[in-house]
Amino acid sequence: MANKKDIQTLLDKVEKVTQQKDLDLSSGEDLSIGIMNLISIEEHLFFTAQKTKNQKYLDLLNEVRLMRTELLKNIIKDYEGEVWCISKHLLAASMRVMEVGTKELKKGNKGEAWDLFEKAYKLYSLFWAINLNVVDTKDALNIKSKSDKIDLIDEKGKKKQSLSVFDKMGELVQKAIDCCRE
Repeated sequence: MANKKDIQTLLDKVEKVTQQKDLDLSSGEDLSIGIMNLISIEEHLFFTAQKTKNQKYLDLLNEVRLMRTELLKNIIKDYEGEVWCISKHLLAASMRVMEVGTKELKKGNKGEAWDLFEKAYKLYSLFWAINLNVVDTKDALNIKSKSDKIDLIDEKGKKKQSLSVFDKMGELVQKAIDCCRE
Protein backbone atom coordinates (compact mmCIF):
# COMPACT_ATOMS: atom_id res chain seq x y z
CA MET A 1 0.00 0.00 0.00
CA ALA A 2 1.27 3.48 -0.78
CA ASN A 3 2.13 5.68 2.16
CA LYS A 4 1.27 9.40 2.45
CA LYS A 5 4.78 10.41 1.34
CA ASP A 6 4.49 8.32 -1.86
CA ILE A 7 1.06 9.75 -2.55
CA GLN A 8 2.25 13.31 -2.00
CA THR A 9 5.22 12.72 -4.35
CA LEU A 10 2.79 11.48 -6.98
CA LEU A 11 0.53 14.51 -6.53
CA ASP A 12 3.52 16.87 -6.70
CA LYS A 13 4.44 15.33 -10.08
CA VAL A 14 0.88 15.82 -11.35
CA GLU A 15 0.83 19.41 -10.12
CA LYS A 16 4.15 20.14 -11.84
CA VAL A 17 2.83 18.86 -15.17
CA THR A 18 -0.41 20.82 -14.86
CA GLN A 19 1.44 24.06 -14.16
CA GLN A 20 3.29 23.98 -17.49
CA LYS A 21 1.73 26.91 -19.31
CA ASP A 22 2.74 25.64 -22.76
CA LEU A 23 1.12 22.25 -22.19
CA ASP A 24 -1.90 21.96 -24.46
CA LEU A 25 -3.37 18.52 -24.43
CA SER A 26 -6.63 19.39 -26.13
CA SER A 27 -5.57 17.76 -29.42
CA GLY A 28 -4.19 14.81 -27.47
CA GLU A 29 -7.51 14.47 -25.70
CA ASP A 30 -9.39 14.57 -29.02
CA LEU A 31 -6.96 12.03 -30.46
CA SER A 32 -7.37 9.74 -27.44
CA ILE A 33 -11.16 9.74 -27.91
CA GLY A 34 -10.64 8.94 -31.61
CA ILE A 35 -8.33 6.08 -30.63
CA MET A 36 -10.97 4.78 -28.20
CA ASN A 37 -13.40 4.64 -31.10
CA LEU A 38 -10.87 2.85 -33.32
CA ILE A 39 -10.44 0.22 -30.60
CA SER A 40 -14.20 -0.13 -30.52
CA ILE A 41 -14.32 -0.48 -34.32
CA GLU A 42 -11.70 -3.24 -34.08
CA GLU A 43 -13.92 -5.09 -31.60
CA HIS A 44 -16.99 -4.72 -33.82
CA LEU A 45 -15.10 -5.92 -36.89
CA PHE A 46 -13.94 -8.98 -34.96
CA PHE A 47 -17.48 -9.85 -33.86
CA THR A 48 -18.89 -9.15 -37.32
CA ALA A 49 -16.29 -11.45 -38.89
CA GLN A 50 -17.21 -14.21 -36.44
CA LYS A 51 -20.97 -13.75 -36.75
CA THR A 52 -20.97 -13.60 -40.57
CA LYS A 53 -18.05 -15.99 -41.08
CA ASN A 54 -16.83 -13.46 -43.65
CA GLN A 55 -13.05 -13.02 -43.48
CA LYS A 56 -13.09 -9.71 -45.38
CA TYR A 57 -13.85 -8.10 -42.00
CA LEU A 58 -10.45 -9.29 -40.78
CA ASP A 59 -8.77 -7.25 -43.53
CA LEU A 60 -10.69 -4.18 -42.39
CA LEU A 61 -9.84 -4.96 -38.77
CA ASN A 62 -6.16 -5.08 -39.66
CA GLU A 63 -6.36 -1.71 -41.47
CA VAL A 64 -8.09 -0.09 -38.51
CA ARG A 65 -5.55 -1.65 -36.11
CA LEU A 66 -2.64 -0.26 -38.13
CA MET A 67 -4.22 3.19 -38.07
CA ARG A 68 -4.87 2.96 -34.31
CA THR A 69 -1.29 1.86 -33.68
CA GLU A 70 0.09 4.74 -35.73
CA LEU A 71 -2.09 7.29 -33.95
CA LEU A 72 -1.35 5.88 -30.51
CA LYS A 73 2.34 6.57 -31.12
CA ASN A 74 1.47 10.29 -31.12
CA ILE A 75 0.39 10.07 -27.50
CA ILE A 76 2.42 7.22 -26.01
CA LYS A 77 6.03 8.34 -26.22
CA ASP A 78 7.54 5.94 -23.71
CA TYR A 79 6.56 2.32 -23.86
CA GLU A 80 8.78 0.77 -21.27
CA GLY A 81 7.59 -2.68 -20.29
CA GLU A 82 3.84 -2.96 -20.60
CA VAL A 83 3.03 0.79 -20.82
CA TRP A 84 1.84 0.49 -24.44
CA CYS A 85 -0.64 -2.30 -23.65
CA ILE A 86 -1.68 -0.80 -20.32
CA SER A 87 -2.43 2.47 -22.10
CA LYS A 88 -4.42 0.80 -24.87
CA HIS A 89 -6.44 -1.21 -22.36
CA LEU A 90 -7.07 1.83 -20.14
CA LEU A 91 -8.56 3.64 -23.15
CA ALA A 92 -10.58 0.59 -24.18
CA ALA A 93 -11.87 -0.01 -20.64
CA SER A 94 -12.73 3.66 -20.20
CA MET A 95 -14.70 3.63 -23.47
CA ARG A 96 -16.59 0.44 -22.62
CA VAL A 97 -17.45 1.53 -19.07
CA MET A 98 -18.60 4.89 -20.48
CA GLU A 99 -20.85 3.07 -22.99
CA VAL A 100 -22.39 0.94 -20.24
CA GLY A 101 -22.97 4.15 -18.26
CA THR A 102 -24.74 5.67 -21.26
CA LYS A 103 -27.00 2.62 -21.52
CA GLU A 104 -27.85 2.88 -17.81
CA LEU A 105 -28.63 6.57 -18.29
CA LYS A 106 -30.97 5.73 -21.17
CA LYS A 107 -32.78 3.27 -18.88
CA GLY A 108 -33.25 6.08 -16.35
CA ASN A 109 -30.69 4.73 -13.85
CA LYS A 110 -28.87 8.02 -13.22
CA GLY A 111 -27.13 6.84 -10.06
CA GLU A 112 -25.70 3.73 -11.71
CA ALA A 113 -24.76 5.77 -14.79
CA TRP A 114 -22.96 8.36 -12.66
CA ASP A 115 -20.99 5.67 -10.85
CA LEU A 116 -19.94 4.11 -14.16
CA PHE A 117 -19.00 7.51 -15.62
CA GLU A 118 -16.82 8.23 -12.57
CA LYS A 119 -15.04 4.91 -13.02
CA ALA A 120 -14.54 5.58 -16.75
CA TYR A 121 -13.05 8.98 -15.95
CA LYS A 122 -10.69 7.49 -13.37
CA LEU A 123 -9.41 5.03 -15.96
CA TYR A 124 -9.03 7.85 -18.50
CA SER A 125 -7.17 10.01 -15.95
CA LEU A 126 -4.83 7.13 -15.17
CA PHE A 127 -4.12 6.80 -18.92
CA TRP A 128 -3.02 10.45 -19.03
CA ALA A 129 -1.12 10.30 -15.75
CA ILE A 130 0.93 7.36 -17.06
CA ASN A 131 1.53 8.95 -20.47
CA LEU A 132 2.47 12.35 -19.08
CA ASN A 133 5.05 10.49 -16.96
CA VAL A 134 3.30 11.73 -13.83
CA VAL A 135 2.79 8.27 -12.47
CA ASP A 136 4.85 5.21 -13.10
CA THR A 137 3.01 1.95 -13.47
CA LYS A 138 4.63 0.60 -10.29
CA ASP A 139 3.18 3.57 -8.35
CA ALA A 140 -0.25 3.05 -9.90
CA LEU A 141 -0.31 -0.57 -8.76
CA ASN A 142 0.27 0.54 -5.16
CA ILE A 143 -2.67 2.96 -5.04
CA LYS A 144 -5.91 1.82 -3.47
CA SER A 145 -8.59 4.32 -4.46
CA LYS A 146 -10.76 3.69 -1.40
CA SER A 147 -8.12 3.66 1.31
CA ASP A 148 -5.39 6.08 0.25
CA LYS A 149 -6.70 9.55 0.96
CA ILE A 150 -5.17 12.98 0.66
CA ASP A 151 -6.29 15.64 3.11
CA LEU A 152 -6.89 19.01 1.50
CA ILE A 153 -6.07 21.86 3.85
CA ASP A 154 -7.54 25.34 3.51
CA GLU A 155 -5.50 28.53 3.83
CA LYS A 156 -6.14 28.59 7.62
CA GLY A 157 -4.65 25.12 8.03
CA LYS A 158 -7.97 23.37 8.61
CA LYS A 159 -8.82 20.11 6.88
CA LYS A 160 -11.31 20.81 4.08
CA GLN A 161 -11.88 17.32 2.75
CA SER A 162 -10.22 14.04 1.96
CA LEU A 163 -9.94 12.85 -1.63
CA SER A 164 -8.80 9.52 -2.93
CA VAL A 165 -5.61 9.64 -4.96
CA PHE A 166 -7.63 8.78 -8.09
CA ASP A 167 -10.00 11.68 -7.42
CA LYS A 168 -7.11 14.10 -6.91
CA MET A 169 -5.26 12.76 -9.95
CA GLY A 170 -8.43 13.16 -12.03
CA GLU A 171 -8.86 16.71 -10.80
CA LEU A 172 -5.28 17.64 -11.65
CA VAL A 173 -5.29 15.88 -15.03
CA GLN A 174 -8.52 17.74 -15.81
CA LYS A 175 -6.67 21.02 -15.24
CA ALA A 176 -3.98 19.90 -17.69
CA ILE A 177 -6.41 18.75 -20.36
CA ASP A 178 -8.40 21.83 -21.26
CA CYS A 179 -10.41 20.97 -24.36
CA CYS A 180 -11.58 24.55 -24.74
CA ARG A 181 -8.08 25.96 -25.10
CA GLU A 182 -7.41 26.89 -28.73
